[in-house]
Amino acid sequence: MFGCCVAGRLLQTNLQQVDETHALFEIPAAEKVNHVCVFLLGTVAFPDGYGATVHFFWPGKGSQVLGMLSNEKPSAIFRLRSNFSSISNPASGMSTPSAFTSAASTTTGEITAILGFAVEPLEAVAAQIAALPSNAINNALGSSNAMSVTPTSGPSSLVKPADPSALAEKIAKHLFHYVSGFVPAGGRGVGPDSVVPMSVIARWYESFMSKLKAGGVGFLERED
Repeated sequence: MFGCCVAGRLLQTNLQQVDETHALFEIPAAEKVNHVCVFLLGTVAFPDGYGATVHFFWPGKGSQVLGMLSNEKPSAIFRLRSNFSSISNPASGMSTPSAFTSAASTTTGEITAILGFAVEPLEAVAAQIAALPSNAINNALGSSNAMSVTPTSGPSSLVKPADPSALAEKIAKHLFHYVSGFVPAGGRGVGPDSVVPMSVIARWYESFMSKLKAGGVGFLERED
């Protein structure tokens, strides 16, 4: 179901199935790894309403949730070397399954780390991604922006970056407009007592990320 490719190495197909909801890849010589790509093979899809969190366990340093995969987001690239942080006590709801931690090892001076997949409901996946530290969100989403880019000289380098507060407002408005469509027709619109299922938020997230990866944030301007 899952595939893995470490930058500069051959494609890994040695997936180990731990149980019905957990699988892992062993990453040898992990101390030399910078980036890793994970993806769905396309042979088996997630059941409706399910996705997978991607975990990375480094012996002696702890574990970290890297990001997620779903039918709508079937691949992601993560930067490991500069983004891995020692999280021996992950935040609530983000503990790494023992199946992953017990498989890691250290031999002959090289680290064998574990890249694990936990199949979970999309609501649980979204909650774990939202609970990550803010500086890890971009990497967790598997954005191509995880690669560092050196600015070039010239007029284009003088362009000011987008106002983050304005961008945050547009994202919030996009979410508001999306969930408004799920308020019962008999009501008077979204109010303090309106209830929206987490599954709706999860679907918005998947749709939002799909549009973001396809063409950047331009769709927020068109839908404003």
